[in-house]
Amino acid sequence: MATGDPAHAHFPCPGCSADMHFDPAAGMMKCSFCGRTAAVPTSTAIAAPVAHDVSTPTPGHLPCHPLEEFLAKAQGAHLAMLSPQALEVHCAACGSSVTFQPPEVAGTCPFCASAIVAQAKAADPLVAPDAVLPAKISKPQAQGEVKQWLSSRWFAPNALKTMAHQEGINGVYLPFWSYDADTASDYTGQRGVHYYVTESYTDDKGNRCERQVQRTNWYPAAGHVDVSFHDVLIAASRSVQEQKLNALQPWGLEALCAYEPAYLAGFKAQRYQVELPDGYTHAQSVMAGGINEAARRDIGGDEQRVTSVETAYSNVGFRHLLLPVWIGAYRFQNKAYQVVVNAATGQVQGERPYSAIKIALLVIAILFALIIFSMLNGHH
Repeated sequence: MATGDPAHAHFPCPGCSADMHFDPAAGMMKCSFCGRTAAVPTSTAIAAPVAHDVSTPTPGHLPCHPLEEFLAKAQGAHLAMLSPQALEVHCAACGSSVTFQPPEVAGTCPFCASAIVAQAKAADPLVAPDAVLPAKISKPQAQGEVKQWLSSRWFAPNALKTMAHQEGINGVYLPFWSYDADTASDYTGQRGVHYYVTESYTDDKGNRCERQVQRTNWYPAAGHVDVSFHDVLIAASRSVQEQKLNALQPWGLEALCAYEPAYLAGFKAQRYQVELPDGYTHAQSVMAGGINEAARRDIGGDEQRVTSVETAYSNVGFRHLLLPVWIGAYRFQNKAYQVVVNAATGQVQGERPYSAIKIALLVIAILFALIIFSMLNGHH
């Protein structure tokens, strides 16, 4: 358990009393001084995989929270502290709020590489995380993945290449909402059935020819589909592009563990920027795609058109999840760029500008080589 006063709390090593951090490679707490490992300390939650069948929760598992019941609570009644010792700092440049566990410090913003000058304060209450996906990729492994990713990026500026150095990336738990729902939908549409007719035409040589041409008959269709959704994952961070985060999937949510503050030791966590109701609205748009596909399958035929869908939602639940990334930000010509590594799988997503200097040097080198080649051929 964390000890000490709230401003200087840490997870002491049982051997030498130095600070212990969560070590992704070991999956345990590890002493930064003597290397001793220990199990992740538990507080009120059991660090066990989260149940995905929320209808029959079992001891030690974390069911979804009923969404409507949760939102109906008095304002502030559903909020809690991330941990008694957590500190929070706000980045004035990009607007991100980052939480960390002492003796970790704020440093630079992991999302935009700006220096954080705001004074850290006690973290504000929030919808407490239900589960965390422990990082499995260590910092050296993540740096190796970034180096490999860089090796296929020609003309990358030198500022990007510093990302692979020791202090170039930070371990951050990003916030996500996970939604479950049962849906019942009535739809109307059309079913298209193909048929073929023989068509005559004249080819380029003036010959009369025939060919089969596809036509489609459309018939009205209506019906009902029931679809259940589980773990519809919505990023609650606006500091990393949603497209980039979606490309990091799959996360392997079967390895989720009950949230413990100890997982923050050596890492940071971002406060959610997408509120719970807004996340649900986004999740409904994701579910709409699945409902549309179910309606198309129900319509059948060779082609389908869905013209209207009326959906009722029930048994809507949610979880607040923290998923791990190694993230680095760098600035190039007054613009921030990011490289993100899925700390559970090693998948890399990033962006990079082209270095005009390197491109110019390559063009000069090619022109010089052509001139030399031309001169040598001229002598022959």
